[in-house]
Amino acid sequence: MSEKKGFFGRLKSGLSKTRDSFVSGMNAVFSGFSEIDDDFYEELEEQLVMADIGMETTTRIIEDLQEKVKEQKIKEASLCRELLKDSIKEQMRVDEGAYDFENKKSVVLFIGVNGVGKTTSVGKLSHQLKDSGKKVLLAAADTFRAGAIDQLKEWSNRAGVEIIAGQEGADPASIVYDAVAAAKARKTDLLLCDTAGRLHNKKNLMAELHKIYKIIENEYADAHLETFIVVDGTTGQNALVQARQFSEVTDITGVILTKLDGTAKGGIAIAIQSELGIPVKYIGIGEGIEDLQKFDADAFVDALFE
Repeated sequence: MSEKKGFFGRLKSGLSKTRDSFVSGMNAVFSGFSEIDDDFYEELEEQLVMADIGMETTTRIIEDLQEKVKEQKIKEASLCRELLKDSIKEQMRVDEGAYDFENKKSVVLFIGVNGVGKTTSVGKLSHQLKDSGKKVLLAAADTFRAGAIDQLKEWSNRAGVEIIAGQEGADPASIVYDAVAAAKARKTDLLLCDTAGRLHNKKNLMAELHKIYKIIENEYADAHLETFIVVDGTTGQNALVQARQFSEVTDITGVILTKLDGTAKGGIAIAIQSELGIPVKYIGIGEGIEDLQKFDADAFVDALFE
């Protein structure tokens, strides 16, 4: 139980900036209105949009809430609080099988633009998986960004996991090819690949990813494949735009939302899940290795409202 409490405590403090603005706004609505009318819904809508939940998702949440209010014949605004929480949770449920890859022979590709915390996320996740008894191998396939390879090597040392790396500017697909060969030879459970984040040239990115996927398909056909996009939570709606752009290029299976501790825009987690239908699988709420957490919709929403 204490571990659960520790997790929730970290989540709450990690989301404190979002929570402070969100809760004060919500409290103002729930205490400012005694009855439920159009003005009440309008005010609620405004608060949700301000939390970076976005217009589309907010509309869904409000419509769902209106339905619940009608069904349950609720008359007082203050009684809507729990219903609102439920409506938000329903927008962001993660499938039960979302983390099955951890217990399969898997390759996980990490994509995303520079500066979002991609390499750090790869490092932290490798550390966590190693600690849970998995045999992990890293592939430094971001050969484009200066310092990316060294940064991942540092993480491999910290986590005590092996790494396959080449020179800066090397062909990323050839690094993945070598890493797949090593993963097979060493009977690795999980191969985590850090890749270059270049969105401004979609054609190159598509070609590069296509080459990487082809290698995995041909050389490691029995491995389960995940593609995670890493986005920076402090950028709010921009994170949604990036996730959408990458999802047009490749089949994304999950989102890692970083730096949520540094922003009041944590509502973006709700928007990404709801609008793109891509589950947020991990969130970053601090510097520590344990601050990259599996996403739990119920805990996330509860932490926002407490």
